[in-house]
Amino acid sequence: MSTSRQLTRELGVLGATMMGLGSIIGTGVFVSIGIAAGIAGSGVILAVAIGAIVAICNGLNSAQLAASHPVSGGTYEYGYKYLTPWLGFTAGWMFLLAKTASAATAALGFAGYLQRFFGLSGQGLLVAIALLSVLILTIIVWTGIRRSNFANITIVSITLLSLCFFILAGLPTVATSGIDNLTRFFPNSIGDLLHASALMFVAYTGYGRIATMGEEARNPRRTIPKAIITAMVLTMLLYIAVAIVAVSAVGADVLGKATAAPLEVVMSRLGIPGGTQILAIGAMTAMLGVLLNLILGLSRVLLAMGRRRDMPRIVARLNQTGTTPDVAVWVMGIAIANLVLIGNVKTTWSFSAFTVLIYYAITNLAALQLPERDRLYPKWLALLGLAACLFLAFWVEQQIWLTGLGLILAGLIWHFVAQQAR
Repeated sequence: MSTSRQLTRELGVLGATMMGLGSIIGTGVFVSIGIAAGIAGSGVILAVAIGAIVAICNGLNSAQLAASHPVSGGTYEYGYKYLTPWLGFTAGWMFLLAKTASAATAALGFAGYLQRFFGLSGQGLLVAIALLSVLILTIIVWTGIRRSNFANITIVSITLLSLCFFILAGLPTVATSGIDNLTRFFPNSIGDLLHASALMFVAYTGYGRIATMGEEARNPRRTIPKAIITAMVLTMLLYIAVAIVAVSAVGADVLGKATAAPLEVVMSRLGIPGGTQILAIGAMTAMLGVLLNLILGLSRVLLAMGRRRDMPRIVARLNQTGTTPDVAVWVMGIAIANLVLIGNVKTTWSFSAFTVLIYYAITNLAALQLPERDRLYPKWLALLGLAACLFLAFWVEQQIWLTGLGLILAGLIWHFVAQQAR
């Protein structure tokens, strides 16, 4: 089978937007709001907004890069085209590292919510459910983008309905007693706010999945920017509403202690019959949506790296219809399953924050190099995004960013060896 053919263009604006929403709305809204509240208190609402501003800058720059260079691979490809092979490889390497671990976390998160929903327990059962979810969604992605798109729209719709239910259920509390819990709007330390903002930024980064699928979008110069902007605006409004309701209902202290399932704790406090079950269903579909879209995005980046021989050439193979990089899909599915077997990825979220911020710093750097004829947005937007990403990246725990820098070095050594072997 060919390793040089292009993927078939089947995604329109709606499909690409829903892919973006499916990638964004997941672990971020159901888990990271609790983590950020534990760091910044009521300032989590401000952290959600700061994370959104940085993400919107990056999203717009990703959009214009994807519109001018619509191939699979996202910033990996932009780094090669507009910067240097070393920076391009670093972007692809960061994406694979961060998102493989995130996908395993999403699978384990889904399994955890499913266990709570049915009153089950046991680490072995948790891992078994997570592995089964990885297998099923890998098969869906393997069958092609149309089936993946249909599954994604179904998943996103259920998740959005559950979150809208959460917001509506909490509005009476916000209007009555909720104001008292919002009084400490600013955190005690600016460092806490920046740390929380870095973690909340990760909650938005699924929009990059739209850019990595530029090769599969119809009329990408129109479709990609529209889809990214639409997905980002909808997500920002949704996240801010969820954060206000959550902090108002239980206070930042309670929310910060419930890092495993913070919104479920809020819903139980609201005391609405069946409310926690509805939210749990939304959480489970959200985790499945994240897993589905991560397998899609990871396989496309691996496809692009295989085409350039940065990874073994076999991963660049397409199926007979040209709709799926079949080997890349199964390689990523197996990689995610191996991490699931560990059963616990404690530092995934902070590690993802650092690696993804480095990834998008390279995105913004590439956007600065766009020719004027291809530029859709002003140059200062790329400068702002670059500065914000590099600044926030080093507000995560020191051991996380030191590990991240070590892995970047290891990847560059592999890249050098691979180049010499060609």
